[in-house]
Amino acid sequence: MKKLIRSFGYAFKGLAHAAATQLNFRIHLGASVLAVGLGVALHISVTEWQWIILCIALVLIAELFNTAIELLTDLVSPEYNKIAGHVKDVSAGAVVVAALFALVTGAIIFLPKLLLLINHAA
Repeated sequence: MKKLIRSFGYAFKGLAHAAATQLNFRIHLGASVLAVGLGVALHISVTEWQWIILCIALVLIAELFNTAIELLTDLVSPEYNKIAGHVKDVSAGAVVVAALFALVTGAIIFLPKLLLLINHAA
C-alpha cells in the first residue's frame, strides 16, 4: 500500500513540475477552467460534459507527454541534434492536434449556445 501511495505522490510531483515550469501547460489549465466555467454557465448536457472532459484530458495528457519527451531528449542529447529536434517537433505537433480537436469540439458545443444567448439578448 505504501508503494501505491508513493506512486501517486510522484505523479502529483510531476503535475506540479509541469505546472511550475511549462507555460503551455498553464495556458491549457486556464483554458480548461474557462471551458468548465462555460459548461456550468451554459448548462451543457451530460454528453457534452463527456466531450469537454475528454478534450481537457487529451490536451493535458498530450502536453505532459510532450514535456516528458522534451526533458528526456534534452537529457540524452544536450547539444543540438537534428533528429532530437525532430523528436521535439513531432511531440509538440501531437499537442497541436489535441488542442485543435478540443477547439473544434468546444466550438461545436459552445457556439450555438452562445449565439442563442446573444440573439435572445438582442
